[in-house]
Amino acid sequence: MPRSVNSVASRRRRKKILKRARGNFGGRSKLWRTAKETVQKGMSYAYRDRRNRKRDFRRLWITRISAACRLSGVTYSVFMHGLKKSGVDLDRKALADIAARDMATFTKLAEIAKSV
Repeated sequence: MPRSVNSVASRRRRKKILKRARGNFGGRSKLWRTAKETVQKGMSYAYRDRRNRKRDFRRLWITRISAACRLSGVTYSVFMHGLKKSGVDLDRKALADIAARDMATFTKLAEIAKSV
């Protein structure tokens, strides 16, 4: 009896990896072993960087808020503490957006934070 190899499934597996490897340079998109390594490495980078993106955006928001705070004559920590004490429930993303687009509103928020 001839040996049975499940060529349909193995071809499908290889095609799936090679499809994901498209756009890479040279053998990384054409040769099975290097394409497989490239895709695995890319997937691990994607997993890691989905988490790092959240970290990077939070860092950017804090930098923007801090810069606007300094213009309003208050430090970042005093500003955030004052907002928490006064019951203003705006997250850092919204505060950074206000700081970038509407400085008058941000100045009012800084006055609220200072007064507490």
